[in-house]
Amino acid sequence: MKKIFLALTACCGLFAASAQLAGRIDPVEQVNPLMGTDSKPSLSNGNTYPAIGVPWGMNFWMPQTGQMGNGWAYQYASDKIRGFKQTHQPSPWMNDYGQFSIMPVTKHLSFRQDDRASWFSHKAEVSKPYYYSVYLADHDVTAELTTTERAAQFQVTYPATDSSFLVIDGFNRGSYIKVIPAQKKIIGYTTRYSRGKLTNFKNYFVIQSDKAFSLSYTWHDSTLVKDSLELTADHAGAVIGFKTAKGEKVNFKIASSFISFEQAEINLNREIGADNFETTKKKSKESWNKQLGKVLVDGGTPEQTQTFYSCLYRAVQFPQRLYEVDAAGKVIHWSPYNGQVLPGYMFGGTGFWDTFRALYPLLNFLYPEINKEMQEGLINDYKEGGFLPEWSSPGFADIMVGNNSASVVSDAYIKGLRGYDINTLYEALKHGANNEGPMTAVGRKGVEYYNRLGYVPYDVKINENAARTLEYAYDDFTIYQLGKALGKPKEELQLYAKRSQNFRNLFDAQSKLMRGKNQDGTFQSPFNPFKWGDAFTEGNSWHYSWSVFQDIEGLKQLMGGNKAFSGMLDSVFNMPPVFDDSYYGGVIHEIREMQIMNMGQYAHGNQPIQHMIYLYNYSGEPWKTQYWTREAMNRLYKPTPDGYCGDEDNGQTSAWYVFSALGFYPVCPGTDQYVLGAPLFKKVTVTLEGGKQLVINSPANNAANRYVQSVSLNGKSWSNNWLNHFELKKGGTLNFSMSAVPNKQRGTAAANYPYSSSTDPSFKALLEGK
Repeated sequence: MKKIFLALTACCGLFAASAQLAGRIDPVEQVNPLMGTDSKPSLSNGNTYPAIGVPWGMNFWMPQTGQMGNGWAYQYASDKIRGFKQTHQPSPWMNDYGQFSIMPVTKHLSFRQDDRASWFSHKAEVSKPYYYSVYLADHDVTAELTTTERAAQFQVTYPATDSSFLVIDGFNRGSYIKVIPAQKKIIGYTTRYSRGKLTNFKNYFVIQSDKAFSLSYTWHDSTLVKDSLELTADHAGAVIGFKTAKGEKVNFKIASSFISFEQAEINLNREIGADNFETTKKKSKESWNKQLGKVLVDGGTPEQTQTFYSCLYRAVQFPQRLYEVDAAGKVIHWSPYNGQVLPGYMFGGTGFWDTFRALYPLLNFLYPEINKEMQEGLINDYKEGGFLPEWSSPGFADIMVGNNSASVVSDAYIKGLRGYDINTLYEALKHGANNEGPMTAVGRKGVEYYNRLGYVPYDVKINENAARTLEYAYDDFTIYQLGKALGKPKEELQLYAKRSQNFRNLFDAQSKLMRGKNQDGTFQSPFNPFKWGDAFTEGNSWHYSWSVFQDIEGLKQLMGGNKAFSGMLDSVFNMPPVFDDSYYGGVIHEIREMQIMNMGQYAHGNQPIQHMIYLYNYSGEPWKTQYWTREAMNRLYKPTPDGYCGDEDNGQTSAWYVFSALGFYPVCPGTDQYVLGAPLFKKVTVTLEGGKQLVINSPANNAANRYVQSVSLNGKSWSNNWLNHFELKKGGTLNFSMSAVPNKQRGTAAANYPYSSSTDPSFKALLEGK
């Protein structure tokens, strides 16, 4: 018996080892695409959906549980699936564009969305980034899908019946459908979109079946049309039918294009062609492992490993490619700005207010080649739209504040990206910084006040004015940084350097917080630092007062120096989660998410405060950063349907976790520094450009040992609270010695603090006119 027990123990050990090895070889298998899907408008646990596609693909596919047009298109708590939707949706709040769906049904020719819906169970659902499968109980059908950048394959296993169908739904707000039985093909387009004003917008699609149709109908709204196989309507669709044997698999190859039916066919032939379902599935899996495998983690718990790769999966989805490759191999795109088909790259589906903070720095660190394409796409945005987008979905979207395209452009160049027209982008930044755009969220709303007074006033009917001021000041710093790197004239650099100090105009010495200011120079009154919205964006003064990324030292001195600054940081966690929701007239979901997380006023579920944990490094108490980063990772992220603590937001909240798990974070994009935290895993191997590897070792790391005792970089002791981007990109070894007890001597000297503009000699000299 003892021998049997030992043999079983050895076998289990081998299984565990092989599973761990498999996790390292196949990081995509660690991903849970359902992380964050247990969400609703009143409470976000991520507001995600299972996005089946490839990294930065033009299209994703998803099972659709919600009704047509519902931004919450897949909710984990739902019981029924209405279809499988091609989606470009960045978030439920932004909703979708260019969507259409298909749905296998049996027994009865049911094409309306509620009639065709089928019960399903998560127990009979397989969700991976490259593959999705579900049993549709009402139809006795198993539907499987896998995808490429612009195409997909569906494999549907039908029962024995002469009433097997596939429903194609072009959605409302204008759609077209045509069934071509002789070619076993359906073509169509949808014109539906949710944001902005688009010209000549169509998402053309082609669906190719490997089985001949026994019947073919079109439909519009609630009416089945039996005498026409071609239809244009507000809401058009089609139904095709088959006789199937038990277990018979019918395959459908689907591709789409924003350009034309011909281009959709090109996309289908180029990306799928003669490939069968399993071949496409294999290629899709390989594409995920190529990108996720840039970071291999070891020595964490299974939950931590799954959370890490689930977050990295989210971080390589948006923005999506809007460009296509024509028959001659040339890169072209339909422009959401003027409706024309033009040469060159273009991307869409991201909000810079969210993603400038960590998502774009992550691209610059791990995936510079794709961000180079994105920068070239921004050049085309500017040329075709007259401004850079701040939220693209797929063109200008009038939502959120700030002019954070400046950060996205500047950080890429300062982090070493080259090979594109940076001078045109620099001119785009200056244009956006000095003009109001065609809508509130493009250019700078209130720019005349900001440039004249040094702030956007509270009393001139411009909402979220303090948030705008703080973000404009940071964005001006990034313009200064880029201008300096490009050798621009001193007078120009001085202008943006001075404006980057405008945060000082809103600092209230009495509360030691940022506060709205009236046009006459008086502070807005009464002032409640717990009031959400009003002068701020989706947060309160306690959240936004830290938004001085460029000059934390300057902010610290305003607050009274190291001790007072650390005390203010401590207060965020020590205060109860009280709030004033009077600006909104009720509790918005971001407020509720802060309230229930039991971390005081720390609202990690929204972006403005996410960097704040790292600011102890600027006041000589880095061990508090180490404590709180681990707390946030442990408490606020799980690889489960309720796994996020708020909106995931296009990879930003995920990128925070990825950076934090590595042990550092980009507090101030537009500089070449990362601020130190504490790594989560015992070992991380990062593969960089040219095959260089950065190995991050912290062998004593565990749940108790969250504090950094010492750091060495390539064998040399490292005492600073920051790391240099270009040193890390060379590869090498970064060693962390971890302990259960904080080291209160390391990183306490001012010389160890990260970058602040007010301690930068060249910046100070420029401000003084030297």
